[in-house]
Amino acid sequence: MRTLKECEKTHKVKVVKLNAPKDLKQRLISFGIMKETIIEVLEYGPAKSTIEVKVGKMRIALRAQEAKLIEVEEI
Repeated sequence: MRTLKECEKTHKVKVVKLNAPKDLKQRLISFGIMKETIIEVLEYGPAKSTIEVKVGKMRIALRAQEAKLIEVEEI
């Protein structure tokens, strides 16, 4: 499985699984990032330390460590 951090810019992916601890998983769910959600990768920060994604109409910046915990598949 690929992780969100491994995705190219402008690609759309579907969330397969969240491998995050309970508190982080709750935070991601509050942003709308959950199983079957479609995410568009918009931009990477310097040294790929952050990743900007679009979930629905909302733009979210995630740390690279958080993005590594989100398993995705291409759509």
